[in-house]
Amino acid sequence: MTVESIAAASAGTSLTSDVVGGGMYTGTAAAKDTASNTLDKQAFLELLVTQLRNQDPSSPMDSNTLMAQTTQMASMESLTEISTTSREAFALQMRASAAALVGQSVSYSNGTETITGIATSVSYAASVPTVTVGGKAVPLDSISTVSTTATTTP
Repeated sequence: MTVESIAAASAGTSLTSDVVGGGMYTGTAAAKDTASNTLDKQAFLELLVTQLRNQDPSSPMDSNTLMAQTTQMASMESLTEISTTSREAFALQMRASAAALVGQSVSYSNGTETITGIATSVSYAASVPTVTVGGKAVPLDSISTVSTTATTTP
């Protein structure tokens, strides 16, 4: 049984099938998820349930295969959680780095020249924090140099 035939059966799509020696069915229609080209946890479960529901009674799914697919699903779930956690940690790190720039002398390039000024505030409204330098919002990843401000004592 192919992934396309399982996905089509899950989606309720009818397939034109031909019996091929040994009782296997092959579909000619290709099922495609138009919303997304990636398989998420729900799609994986639907495929697995449909595969179990439509298996050949004379040749049921091997328990080792079922265990392997279940393990793959658990691994995929763990990798998704790790990816989400990494993304959140990186965003938090960017916010902390941007906040540490307030009061520092920073330099950035506007394409033609390098501008230096004091970072006065930080905004977290965009996906990349912006630092206000000389009244202009500069994305954190555009800042090229950071130095301490010189303080003079009278």
